[in-house]
Amino acid sequence: MPKQPKPHEPLVTHIYTADPSAHVFEGRIYIYPSHDLDHDGPINDNGDQYKMEDYHVLSMDDLNSPVTDHGEVLHVKDVPWASCQMWAPDAAFKNGKYYLFFPARDHEGIFRIGVATSSSPAGPFKAEEQYIQGSFSIDPAVFIDEDEQAYMLFGGLWGGQLEKWQTGSYVENAEGPAPDEPALGPRIAKLSEDMLSMTTEAMEMVILDQEGQPLTAGNEECRYFEGPWMHKYNDKYYLSYSTGSTHKLVYAIGDSPMGPFTYQGTILPPVMGWTTHHSIVQFEEKWYLFYHDCSLSGGVDYKRCVKFAELTYNSDGTIRMIDPYPEK
Repeated sequence: MPKQPKPHEPLVTHIYTADPSAHVFEGRIYIYPSHDLDHDGPINDNGDQYKMEDYHVLSMDDLNSPVTDHGEVLHVKDVPWASCQMWAPDAAFKNGKYYLFFPARDHEGIFRIGVATSSSPAGPFKAEEQYIQGSFSIDPAVFIDEDEQAYMLFGGLWGGQLEKWQTGSYVENAEGPAPDEPALGPRIAKLSEDMLSMTTEAMEMVILDQEGQPLTAGNEECRYFEGPWMHKYNDKYYLSYSTGSTHKLVYAIGDSPMGPFTYQGTILPPVMGWTTHHSIVQFEEKWYLFYHDCSLSGGVDYKRCVKFAELTYNSDGTIRMIDPYPEK
């Protein structure tokens, strides 16, 4: 019998899960995580320790209900263009279908983003034959605005290869900006009505400091690293993301999904483990942060577990920082 989840505790313990994308579909909460597996290879900045090859879907009636694991819904062997490393996914609903967006390395080792479809939020999902043309890097996040226009955000530094695309083409040995230059931002593109292609070329999202200047690459406390997520609150667009090397979840606010965005502060301070990746979702009258850490594996960084916590706002729309390890 699945046990009832509690805030700041692993949602499931029978598998290792990470990078949770949470959505409300058909009145239930569905979580689309990546799936960490045992790995005896190198541990490095390229992310070779993250040996993920399939996706499971988790769901629950509400935040006080047991979690259901719907099992494997997509495997790399069923994706013709992909070779390995099925990293952080996201899901969306439109046109009466459910869409699973996912990154993977193609057969040349370059990260691309693919899409798979299903008639059920619980899957299984069938992948398209080809990756989304014009896509690259990792961490797709799909936001559908109130006018039904869908946007795909994506991009991650280092192992996510974002630095390699600064010219618009893949450059294997490209390096990132100098510390005093503007930091690289995530990419965003409009999706087609059928959700299977991009109708605009992916553009860089600009993140500014409180003085209106672009965040610099050397500002590792605030600058973008990976894991973009977008949600809307009181007609403002919230872009949240991981700072990577400083291990925080932070956010910026803008008036348009395309930006620019002004940096605001920290949502979640560092947790156990190197990476941090999240989603933010409203369920009924409350908001929730889904995130991960390595507490289930005893601190082994590349095996993580998904957790959740309630997220609250101040009266000015800023987000109150969440303590990932509150005293019991």
